[in-house]
This record gives sequence, structure tokens and C-alpha cells, in this order.
Amino acid sequence: MTKTTKWVLAGIGTVFVLFVLFWGAVLFFVFQGDNDEEYSSGSGGTLAIVELKDEILSSENIVRQIKKYRETSSVKGIVLRIESPGGGVSASQEIYEEVKKTRDSGKPVVVSMGSVAASGGYYVSCGATKIVANPGTVTGSIGVISQFMNFNQLMGKVGVGTTTVKSGKFKDTGNPYREMTEEEKKYFQETIDEVYQQFLSVVETERKLSHEAAKKLADGRIFTGKKAYEVGLVDTLGTYEDAIALAAHLAGISGAPRILKERKKERLSDILFGSLKEEIVGLKQDLLSQPMLQYKLTQP
Repeated sequence: MTKTTKWVLAGIGTVFVLFVLFWGAVLFFVFQGDNDEEYSSGSGGTLAIVELKDEILSSENIVRQIKKYRETSSVKGIVLRIESPGGGVSASQEIYEEVKKTRDSGKPVVVSMGSVAASGGYYVSCGATKIVANPGTVTGSIGVISQFMNFNQLMGKVGVGTTTVKSGKFKDTGNPYREMTEEEKKYFQETIDEVYQQFLSVVETERKLSHEAAKKLADGRIFTGKKAYEVGLVDTLGTYEDAIALAAHLAGISGAPRILKERKKERLSDILFGSLKEEIVGLKQDLLSQPMLQYKLTQP
């Protein structure tokens, strides 16, 4: 190979590397995952859509969106679309408080329940100006649950034991490597009952029910949207589009409202490794991210 040929090949290689780096940088900035917003066409005022989907493990993103739209003067109302079986107690409470704060500020918030809006999903809904459910929506499941895994028998079969050093008798309550004592069960039941009363109080206040009526409904059972309407847990029956029309009416918007909604750009990693990432995140949530106390509908 001549010296000239080597220089030509080296030049081609350099150009190729620069080409790859250039388009890699372009893809990085295009798919870096920043939140964007999209508008629909409409001649009237603006409504914002906030979507609460899946389990409620964290409140930050939903609270951020609701606060942003509450403080945006051009947004006249918010539709909160809920597709969730509930989740963590504190996260549900924080979202409820932000919804209530927005409602009390004078900006209407209409909840549109999808297929499931139960337990923590219902708790969040209670802060809205109006709640719209489909006749077949699964809602209710008013209550608190906490579940503990127990590996005691399995560990005994494989000959593995544990030693726990603790500062107080309740410090390792729920330890999966031993049975829970009766005293610990009583202690934890008291905690569950206290958090349940917080949920019950919100339902009583927001749905204007007597204590007896609310408690009768708050035994963990689920309701269809139709039944929830009959017993006073939701305000009306309707579709997502009906909820938008109701929010527009409450906000004083005439004509078709302009719809504002956050859209998250896809990351390059999501495009390349999306399914694997979903599996890993799902496993992390199942094993590590589950709150101890939950307003959640348990599903088989």
C-alpha cells in the first residue's frame, strides 16, 4: 500500500468518525427528553390537560403541572384525566392538596375518570370542582392497605438465618425474615386506622356526606361509575369529551376550547432500549419503590 493510499484511507476514516459524531450529537439534542407542549385548534379559551396514569408512586410531576397551569393566566381551567388504581398515601395526599388549592383559587378542575380511578386515584379526585366518570369506570376502593412479604419458612428450608440488632421493639416491624407478633400487628393496625380516618374525612368533607354514610361506602369495596354516581361519590356520568365540555362551561369559555397538553419528547435511549427499560423500571417499582402505606386497589 502506497503512502498516498494510506493518507486517503485515513482521511476517509476521519470523515466517517466526524459524520457519526455529528449525527450522534444531533440525535442527542433532538431526543434528550425535555417536556414540550402541544395545542389543539380551537376558537375559545384554553384548557390544560393533565394525565395521571398508572400507580401513584410520586407526586412531583403531577403537582408541577397543576401548579404551572394554575399560575398560567391564559389557562382558564384544567381537566385531570385519571387512569390509576391509586398508590402511595403521601403522594396521593400531595396531589389532592394541589388540586384542591387550584379549585379554591377559582380555576375549575374537572376530573375525567378512565377505566380505573380507585383508592388513591379517587382520593385525588375529591379535590376537583367536578368529577366525571364513565358508567363502567372502576372507582371507590376507599381504604388503606399494607402488605408484607414473609420469607421465614423458605429461609428455614434452605438453612439461612438472620440476626437483627435494633434500638426498639418496633424498629423492624414487617421484617420479612420472621413472623409479625400480635403486638406488632396491633401497632400497625392502629397506624392503618389513623391513615384511613384521614381518607374518610376527605370523602365526608368533599362529597358532603354524613360520617355514617361515608363510612358505609368506605369499606374497601369498588363501585362502577354508575353506582358511584347513585351514591354521591361522583358528580356526573360522561366521557372524556364531556369532561372537557364541562370544564369549558365552568371556565366561561364559549366556542370550542383550545387544548394545552404536555408532551414528553422521547429520549434516544427510550427508542433504542424502550422495552428493556420498561421491564427494569417495572421490576424496581414492584420490589423497591412500593410505599409501605397505600391507598391502592389491589388487583389479581
